[in-house]
Amino acid sequence: MRNLKALLEASAARHARLCPRQVLGVRFGLAGASALGLEAPRQDKRLLAIIETDGCFADGIEAATGCSVGHRTMRIEDYGKIAVTFVDTRTERAVRIAPCQDVRQHALSYSGGESRAYLAQLRAYQHMPEDELLVVQEVRLTVPVKKLVSRPRIRVTCDECGEEIINEREVPREGRILCRACSAGAYYAIVPGEGAFPHSQREAMSKES
Repeated sequence: MRNLKALLEASAARHARLCPRQVLGVRFGLAGASALGLEAPRQDKRLLAIIETDGCFADGIEAATGCSVGHRTMRIEDYGKIAVTFVDTRTERAVRIAPCQDVRQHALSYSGGESRAYLAQLRAYQHMPEDELLVVQEVRLTVPVKKLVSRPRIRVTCDECGEEIINEREVPREGRILCRACSAGAYYAIVPGEGAFPHSQREAMSKES
């Protein structure tokens, strides 16, 4: 807890102000590293954070642990939950941390008399004992760490759209190599028009020219 103030300041520097979810991110990050017996924040890639939501919570975790998307030590599996799994990539031991179910109501006991929910949570989450704030559970990953992290500088081309795929994210399908968008459906749909043609149209135009 001696580093909490400095870590909260580092997280708040990314925003206009400090918020309760940043505090939770910092507290969860410290607790996760401690549960795995690791020092934090870190500058190596031994600690992996798999976060179950985006936003301010993720920034708090990054400030506390050093894990980041840019360093490929943070992944987002968006379940819409304020929860995170920390993995020791060397031992593959993993712990998942989530808030205690009644944490918002219980925060009032640590709010110093503040009745406004937002401010009560902001103050309380900084002072609540860990066993009243969060739940730590040992978990087992269903995908090996090596597959999650993958190997850098591996590149293949999707046989459907022609785009490059990195980090071993391709999907083999009936003798073809597909990207995940072509394999399972993408979150976007290309709108045909000037300067934006599906791969099949580009090929046809190329042959015609």
